[in-house]
Amino acid sequence: MSVVPNVGTEKITVPRLVQRKSLATESTPGKKITCLTAYDYPTARLVDQAGVDLVLVGDSVGMVVLGYESTLPVTLEETLHHTKAVRRGVQRALVVADMPYGTYHGDRNEALKNALQLVKEAGAEAIKIEGGERRLQLIGKLVEAEIPVMGHIGLTPQSVNTLGGYRVQGKTHHAAEQLVREAKSLEAAGAFSIVLEAIPRALAAEITNSVQIPTIGIGAGPDCDGQILVLHDMIGLTFRNPPKFTRLYANIGEIFSAAVKEYCSDVQAGYFPSDAESYHASANVLERNTVSAPAELT
Repeated sequence: MSVVPNVGTEKITVPRLVQRKSLATESTPGKKITCLTAYDYPTARLVDQAGVDLVLVGDSVGMVVLGYESTLPVTLEETLHHTKAVRRGVQRALVVADMPYGTYHGDRNEALKNALQLVKEAGAEAIKIEGGERRLQLIGKLVEAEIPVMGHIGLTPQSVNTLGGYRVQGKTHHAAEQLVREAKSLEAAGAFSIVLEAIPRALAAEITNSVQIPTIGIGAGPDCDGQILVLHDMIGLTFRNPPKFTRLYANIGEIFSAAVKEYCSDVQAGYFPSDAESYHASANVLERNTVSAPAELT
């Protein structure tokens, strides 16, 4: 049964999220961290007001908003644009921006410049980077520049061509050991949290227990320190088949479509706008004298 959250007004920060886990005990579990994606002002504002702790401007914007086939085409300019809009809509939640594919895979100084742009120009309070051990030096450089970093391991969508598709990761003994090792390495490098995507529940629980920073699950079972979903998937505002781990909380797509169909029907039948939805002029304006046309035009 769903329960309406007790939404506080205290600003969510990186230290506060980390503290939730550090203060948790076996008898007093930490409060789960709630996360959702958002890509524009109205959805960010609604998500924030509903009590979500962390809003991610994900590169999933490419698939659910911009119509791309994958996250790979998303540019830094597009991420800046959407992060700025989200930042204007959020007051309480922590705003995290995804580093797009190609903006951190080469020169680390260029990657730092791109991350700084997301923080300075767009208002991101942290950035997210996909990948494990191969990102450690970059994470260290960003943390040294006082940019909080969220890691992301398991299924990393920007690696779709290498992985051969969107598939569950960590299913073999070797792969599971690798993910546990990478999680510990990300923590040691200075990441403040780690997204665990599409990995077996037991492995996600093992990783969560092996690190002191929060884990955020997406298709990783209920034992993570928090959960994240793509907003458009959970409200039915997408044109793709949602993943197994998505729960449909509302079908906004159907509501949207029905509203537009009703509007079109009302316009065509002359029911919209009604007299009450029209502006009216006073009688003296309607009875004004018509100005005579110049003689040469009569």
